[in-house]
Amino acid sequence: MRIRLDRTLCDGFGVCAKHAPKHFSLDDWGYASLIGDGTVSEADRDDVLRALFDCPVHAIIEMSDNEFDGEARPVTTPATDDSPVFEARWGFAQ
Repeated sequence: MRIRLDRTLCDGFGVCAKHAPKHFSLDDWGYASLIGDGTVSEADRDDVLRALFDCPVHAIIEMSDNEFDGEARPVTTPATDDSPVFEARWGFAQ
């Protein structure tokens, strides 16, 4: 499992450092910083997931293994009806 922290979203609640202190530290103003490169061991997975789910501003993002490895988006067949098609990725609808 890999995670990243979007510091521009962080509001300094400190929940992440409470749940997963091995992966998050707080600066002098209470804003979070990621410790390490974002790789989470299996032993720490539950703590980090708790921090991810409890973050009130969703500043912690779980990255899939192939998120940025240069793969193209999968080819999808167009919808047969006229209803709009939405794809959710990174928490946004496209």
